[in-house]
Amino acid sequence: MKRLHVHVSVAALEPAIAFYSALFDQEPSVTKGDYAKWEVEDPRVNFAISTREGASVGVNHLGIQAGDAGELAELEARLAKADIASKPEEGAHCCYARSDKHWAADPSSVVWEMFRTMDAAATYGEDNAPIAAVTEEAARESSRCC
Repeated sequence: MKRLHVHVSVAALEPAIAFYSALFDQEPSVTKGDYAKWEVEDPRVNFAISTREGASVGVNHLGIQAGDAGELAELEARLAKADIASKPEEGAHCCYARSDKHWAADPSSVVWEMFRTMDAAATYGEDNAPIAAVTEEAARESSRCC
């Protein structure tokens, strides 16, 4: 079953953990020195926060977490059917997890990550998200005239 994903870059982890734990009425399912994640059932959301160097405070990206490879393929097919460019990222090591992903940006350059997580990872990993590429593609698409 799919789950909405929200990743927010925060200035300080501890006060943000306290705030979101109160909001969601639960502690994070993953807590690291620079990252925390909640798997909330009501509303059904994968909500993550991080204090990564160089990231602007605020919404980092949005996404949809797929439950399996079939759901991820379905999400990618929806984008392809609508002629929306996406950038695949297989076996990505990011956010203390190993995942297969597809990245896209809406016409306003809001970045979306469609992904399925296969396994946990001991380190944050490389944030190799092709955000610049997908936002440039979205800008080209939205600047086209009728």
